[in-house]
Amino acid sequence: MNDTRCKVLVLSGQGRYGPAVDALKATCEVVEAASIDLAIDALRSDQFSAIFSDSADFLPLERALVSQQANLVLNTIGEGVCIVDAEGRCNWMNKKMQAWPARVHEKIRRSCQGSFELFSKQVSPANPETPPAFNRSKRYALNIEDQQFMEMVCSPVINPAGQVVQVVAVVWDATGTRRLQQKVDAIDKAGRELVRIESDLMSKLNVGQRLKLLEEKIISYTKELMHFDHFVVRLLDRRSNRLEPVISVGIPTDALNVELYAEMEGNGISGYVASTGRSYICPDTERDPRYINGLDLAKSSLTVPLTLHDKIIGVFNIESRQRAAFNEDDRQFSEIFARYVAIALNILDLLIVERVSTSHKVADVVCSEVAGPLNDIASDTAALLDVYIGNDELRTRLKAIMENVETIRSSLNQAAQGPNTSVLGAADVVGTEDPLFTGARILVADDEPNIRTTIQNILHKYRAEVTLASNGGEACQILEEKEFDVVLSDIRMPDKNGYEVFACARSKSLTVPVILMTGFGYDPAHSIVRASQEGLQAVLFKPFKVDQLLGELRKALATRVPATV
Repeated sequence: MNDTRCKVLVLSGQGRYGPAVDALKATCEVVEAASIDLAIDALRSDQFSAIFSDSADFLPLERALVSQQANLVLNTIGEGVCIVDAEGRCNWMNKKMQAWPARVHEKIRRSCQGSFELFSKQVSPANPETPPAFNRSKRYALNIEDQQFMEMVCSPVINPAGQVVQVVAVVWDATGTRRLQQKVDAIDKAGRELVRIESDLMSKLNVGQRLKLLEEKIISYTKELMHFDHFVVRLLDRRSNRLEPVISVGIPTDALNVELYAEMEGNGISGYVASTGRSYICPDTERDPRYINGLDLAKSSLTVPLTLHDKIIGVFNIESRQRAAFNEDDRQFSEIFARYVAIALNILDLLIVERVSTSHKVADVVCSEVAGPLNDIASDTAALLDVYIGNDELRTRLKAIMENVETIRSSLNQAAQGPNTSVLGAADVVGTEDPLFTGARILVADDEPNIRTTIQNILHKYRAEVTLASNGGEACQILEEKEFDVVLSDIRMPDKNGYEVFACARSKSLTVPVILMTGFGYDPAHSIVRASQEGLQAVLFKPFKVDQLLGELRKALATRVPATV
């Protein structure tokens, strides 16, 4: 047997080629097919060197082969293809189209029927002798019960008489792209809301209320944007290099109390990100040596830096109980969102410490503080524009973000405006009988002697018992020894900051009111932000009026639980 003989396909439907076929069999391996369909099946399953057929059969065989190849192509491409007639009947569809559920077929069929009517009006000429004016396709965006989004292009099939006889539709699943667009929309909306400062609203809110409003926005937009329910925002205390938790959702207290520093080794993923400025996806917490326990039963995490002026001010850590819950899209969009969070927190800090008499100066400071981050957002968005070339809808929304950056810049100029002159006015204090102040035990901690003594003299006129501390360490020591009705502490002292004094007071009593004082300047330890989240009573901005001091103290004393003698 000669295995090297060539293989010939013989189309012998009418048996006319007996002698010729016998001659071929002497030198070739012959495969006979009784019909064109059988010949096509043979060609599909085997390879042949030649085809032997009557010349009249070649044309239908060639057409059948072309049709077969066309079907193969249409069934291989990633789009669904169908043909719909004037009655809205689907005469043919490829395998991709067949795989979609009936609700998708119905939506496509109705859209094609509408296209047929539109094309019939536009393409079919009034005069049959006039050729069709054009053959234009129409694009549709199909929403399938808000669960699936399809893109469709319909094209008319026009006969020689210039009449539309069918509509061909090419359909593809655009759910992923649409959801990507929705994320971009959410980032844009969340970013604008986070950094939008309404002066009328802010003037009516105290520091705790401002932080609460910001916290609620961050939580709301994080859930809307990324559908994450467990996260923590940590801000960097540059003096100690420690990452302090400021806002958290769904993270256990024990995990928040773990001391983390901005160092590459030994301080978990948050420390690594704060040290390097590089985002970090942890797909499996059990296999990552950098991971330090946070969320109970956490399986994966995503940590991105909070940056201002190319400097790390903190980290945004998100955790999940699902392994590999985060991908590169999550990382990319979280980085952009984190920039807005950083700007919002920084604006809050700047507004907290603004002096009313220097409103124009504050406005300049606010604008200069956020100019760099806004430029970073614009740069990141521009980079995304390059990545999504060809996706016009997504690029349009990205361009909207860039336009909103300019809106943010202009609105910030109004954020810190407003006349705010204040003086201590201690010399005018006379003092009156006030049962709230009489016998009230008040601790005053400040490293400036004139502030300590001035406040002491004012409160003595109202018959309060005042204890003075010249620094934070002394204040904490006194708090260990005595109990007070109110603690009044400066934020920036040489040894301990205002939050540390606040924490000392709360460690002795969960109900003792604490009021922090600050002058104009940035709060490097974020004492106000952190203490406000944990129940800070109020903040006084130096120089403050006597009435402001007395007013805040009255509020605190009115809600106090009597101290133990």
